[in-house]
Amino acid sequence: MIAAAQTRIQDPSRTMDQQEPPEFILDVFADPRSVREIVKGILHTIFFHRFFPPLTPQTREVLDLTLPYVDDDELETMIEQRVAALERQLDAQRSSSGNTVSAGAGGTTTTAASASTGTPGGGRGQLVVQFFEKRRRKAWLSRGDEEVCWECWTIKVTVAEPRTESERAKVRSAMEQTLHATAMKVVTFANNHKDHIPPITTQGANPFPYKINLDDQKETSWATRMRIY
Repeated sequence: MIAAAQTRIQDPSRTMDQQEPPEFILDVFADPRSVREIVKGILHTIFFHRFFPPLTPQTREVLDLTLPYVDDDELETMIEQRVAALERQLDAQRSSSGNTVSAGAGGTTTTAASASTGTPGGGRGQLVVQFFEKRRRKAWLSRGDEEVCWECWTIKVTVAEPRTESERAKVRSAMEQTLHATAMKVVTFANNHKDHIPPITTQGANPFPYKINLDDQKETSWATRMRIY
């Protein structure tokens, strides 16, 4: 499966405070047994580039690929909770539907409508990572700070459940190719898009609050977005 990362187009007529944050879209492909470690690996790769407290560099092996790991208890707890919720959603989809996802030539995933052979029990889900800065409220009669999102990452997860040795080999190859490509996309986009990161005004503690949420994937939200590949 070819991993894709995209940014949302912004209307230049809008003011800085009104602009939508840049959004990066990543594709992940996995089988049910590997989805937890693969998604966690991508999440840790994102936070390795956007988590600013002092860290001792660490790594973890995922599908024989070495990925960065952020050793922070609060972050790890949130990642575990959100990935577990994603797994439950994917398990429910695979149990209640006859979706078919196949690993074709070059690791591409397709649906039953476009492939003659496939892997039954497929599922899809999304996790959204958001980073915020705290700003003083500017509205009349408002006090205190507000959290303003300055960057968003959407991880689109596709799961395939292989039934035969041939399918398992194809799915394994697709997982490895996609994980490597997606990890490189994270590194490339994190390094090439830094100008929008707010100034860090604190020391020691994490300066930017973050959220990881399970996306409800409403079709209207995707239909109204414009992106650059």
